[in-house]
Amino acid sequence: MFLEWIERLVGYNLIMDAQTRQDRSDSGYDITPLDQDTIERLAQDLNDEERRILLNHGTEAAFCGTLLDNKMDGTYACRLCGLPLFTSKHKFDSGTGWPSFYAPFDKEHLTNIEDNSYGMRRIEIRCARCGGHQGHVFPDGPPPTGQRYCLNSASLEFFEEGQDIPQKA
Repeated sequence: MFLEWIERLVGYNLIMDAQTRQDRSDSGYDITPLDQDTIERLAQDLNDEERRILLNHGTEAAFCGTLLDNKMDGTYACRLCGLPLFTSKHKFDSGTGWPSFYAPFDKEHLTNIEDNSYGMRRIEIRCARCGGHQGHVFPDGPPPTGQRYCLNSASLEFFEEGQDIPQKA
């Protein structure tokens, strides 16, 4: 009888831990996936272009994004949820017309999805916490990674070095 009670108690605690647990990235950020209600609430603050890109996997026109020529030091976070995704230290001019980076802020902050649309094989990148579409990653970037993360400015919000990055949820 006592053993059954302990098993129930331990099982209950494991369930509670799983329900209240937060997943943390190596850089210390909460990357627990947001529920659909929270995503919809956060999306109310997006304009039509941001909504089209982040939620409907759109792409902004080349050479039109507001962050393409940004040369300031800082961090690029997901516009929808605020999770840091890229840093100016890894930004480079790819000549493609979109902000490009050779490495993410933290690889756990991105989810890679195979994308076979438009008759080509690409890897779509999404925010690991809210699922917001960011762009694509290609294997033609500079050293040391050889990767080119090609981003939509409308998917990102820039925070200058030393500025707090609010985590939305």
